[in-house]
Amino acid sequence: MMWDTIILGAGAAGMMAAIEAGRRGRKVLVIDHAKAAGEKIRISGGGRCNFTNLGIAPERFISQNPRFALSALKRFTQWDFIARMDAAGIGWHEKTLGQLFCDGSARQVVDMLLQDMDHAGVTLWLGCALGEVRRVQAGFVVETARGPQEAASVVVATGGKSIPKMGATGYGYKVAQAFGLPLVETRPALVPLTFAEQELAWIVPLAGVATEARITCGRQAFQEAVLFTHRGLSGPAVLQISSYWREGDGIVVDLLPGMKLGETLRAAKAAQGKASLRTVLGRWLPERLARHLEDAAGVTGVMAELSGATLDGVAAGAQDWRLVPVGSEGYRTAEVTLGGVDTAALDGRTMEAKGVPGLYFIGEVVDVTGWLGGYNFQWAWSSGWAAGQVA
Repeated sequence: MMWDTIILGAGAAGMMAAIEAGRRGRKVLVIDHAKAAGEKIRISGGGRCNFTNLGIAPERFISQNPRFALSALKRFTQWDFIARMDAAGIGWHEKTLGQLFCDGSARQVVDMLLQDMDHAGVTLWLGCALGEVRRVQAGFVVETARGPQEAASVVVATGGKSIPKMGATGYGYKVAQAFGLPLVETRPALVPLTFAEQELAWIVPLAGVATEARITCGRQAFQEAVLFTHRGLSGPAVLQISSYWREGDGIVVDLLPGMKLGETLRAAKAAQGKASLRTVLGRWLPERLARHLEDAAGVTGVMAELSGATLDGVAAGAQDWRLVPVGSEGYRTAEVTLGGVDTAALDGRTMEAKGVPGLYFIGEVVDVTGWLGGYNFQWAWSSGWAAGQVA
């Protein structure tokens, strides 16, 4: 069959591009090998979809060219997507750090997009395997399980490699390579970090404990919750720093950010000499963590019996905890994929491949990765919208 636009992938970016192209009167086909559209939307934000962030800014996106995303993000903003949520009657609320979530279910966002696609006359094929994409005189042919499909333009919105159990593959990268587009090395991002046995011996007894902390890697730092697990460290601060961490890099953990703990402990020794160290630390830290820090310091007596050097050692252990991850949990649990189609090969306004007229790449398959907290969804909405204006 002949179409104006074929979109490969029925995720956030693909559905947005389909809606926009369909509203322009284009004959649009969306194909996905998954059985349901928008599955990453459905599971995101604990089932409530962290659909955007009020603090969208180019420095919160990682790319070889962080400013590449700016055009799309400025032309279709977080406010534009919020307006669509409001028009659809979907309630939302702000959590911490500008993160916006549905009041109800993430399924509402998927349903809104599917309804908009339907109203725009878009055809959706689910559970349909994709094959080769090749150039022909009239545009492109896409090989599918339902036979070859021809279109004037093709939009690749197949995502990255993260969460393979949901069907993620490297298909989009293969399409890019087949047309000679360069790729930036891909790696898991927004992912828990893992550690060697010596670090795990300290971490594992705290599995399940969460506390706010500041984690630094090089010049980048994030202050959010950290979660101790049986495999290492997780939680928002760890997921954020994982996007900047590279093998061999060390990280620094401050369990009491903003506090001069050495001075505070010395003052507590003078004022609460009969209290235990864990009791004092327990004012600011979870009880299990406070006890663990006491045990790690080898402290058995009360505050009055502890030397200034011992208290300084405890403070350094809590606020300057240095460790070197051995890896991450990989694509299995990574929320997104770093790297992808090199932005140098794409037009920042339209997402079209510079050397292949009619071929577009949007969303996670591109070398643009946002911070945790709705940034990657906004990139999907914005890049999908941009391609949908012209594809």
